[in-house]
Amino acid sequence: MGPVNGAPAARRTIVVGITGGIAAYKAVQVVRGFVKAGHDVHVVPTEGALRFVGLPTLEALSRNPVTTSVFEDVAEVRHVSLGQRADLVVVAPATADSLARMATGLAGDLLGTTLLATEAPVVVAPAMHPQMWEHPATRANLATLRGRGVHVVGPEVGALTGDDAGIGRMSEPEDIVTAALAVLDQTTDARRPTHGEPGLPSVPGAAGGARGERGDLAGVRVVVSAGGTREPFDPVRFVGNRSSGRQGVALATAAAARGADVTLVAANLDGGLTAGLDAHVVPVGSALELADAVHAAAADADVVVMTAAVADYRPAEVLSEKLKKDAQGERMSLELVRNPDVLADLVANRRTGQIIVGFAAETEPDRDARIELGRAKIARKPADMLVVNRVGWSEGFEREDNAIEVIVPGGEVVRAASGSKAEVAAVVLDLVATALT
Repeated sequence: MGPVNGAPAARRTIVVGITGGIAAYKAVQVVRGFVKAGHDVHVVPTEGALRFVGLPTLEALSRNPVTTSVFEDVAEVRHVSLGQRADLVVVAPATADSLARMATGLAGDLLGTTLLATEAPVVVAPAMHPQMWEHPATRANLATLRGRGVHVVGPEVGALTGDDAGIGRMSEPEDIVTAALAVLDQTTDARRPTHGEPGLPSVPGAAGGARGERGDLAGVRVVVSAGGTREPFDPVRFVGNRSSGRQGVALATAAAARGADVTLVAANLDGGLTAGLDAHVVPVGSALELADAVHAAAADADVVVMTAAVADYRPAEVLSEKLKKDAQGERMSLELVRNPDVLADLVANRRTGQIIVGFAAETEPDRDARIELGRAKIARKPADMLVVNRVGWSEGFEREDNAIEVIVPGGEVVRAASGSKAEVAAVVLDLVATALT
């Protein structure tokens, strides 16, 4: 990073790989950032990258010769020597194609051979269309790379090419430089780690990827509420809903797998759903119990995800004995009183930097109308994100799959996704990881 106590930073060798995506133009600033920090920078573009940014520009900024070929400087064995000399390798942008090549170990160009030859830490900054980012092949390739200790910075939510917007925008150059130099600083005084070796350093501020080998939520305290509350009116009956809690459990499971310290506030969940879950499980029954548990857990949480279906109302009176139908006649009336709005209270009392994610279950079949309902809700309760999911007799509740739109304050829909509840959880957590930067 920069000087420490007036001492100049050690000059290190950094290889910057640039692959063929539209975000390649931003890599120029990544190169400049490393040079300004005093490091020896070698740029290795792919042929595709040179369609977006010129070789003379890269040579001028890096102050070193640039080539894409393994057949130049053969006597120096450049296709191996660059990787061996490197103290850090950064690939920005990392396209879906380049991630696939890295995961399978392809080495058809200088960047591929450099990545195979290096034992230095590797940082990648993905950039691609949201559907490419969410594709199972890309997710599998990222999981493989993270398992080898590759650090992932981004991607972010924002404007993309054309009229598209969503997750897939490359992180800003200064953020990539900061995250990459943090890796370099943490390995300077230690033995250079081999990919996949325990003890890889964390990457402060890295979103959507590994903060160390444990995942992008390593050390993040996450609270998830799940299930449906039950509001009793006598010892044996209650007013409730059909939420199974599967989506919340999927989120808690995925967050734990990505390194988070997870607390699951579980409203009337089947015990089989939480068996073996790597989380602190707090069982609750009613909306008031859930509110108390969530607020207690949220006091020191970094992220709160309100997946639970919380009853809006509860019976005004709870009888101590079973209500007899013979005493009620053909009709029975219950007086209900409003429950606290847990999401609104969390938003109103959140700490600086705390991320709040709300869920809104809507039966409206028309997508545009459903999104408008979500926009109205996030305007009333400005969480960092609102996940709108369609529910009905045969959708959402008690099902293995889900369909969502994610809305942010201001009303923009930043992601839409459908699939298994595990896949939906991954989408939501990618956005959470981005928001934490």
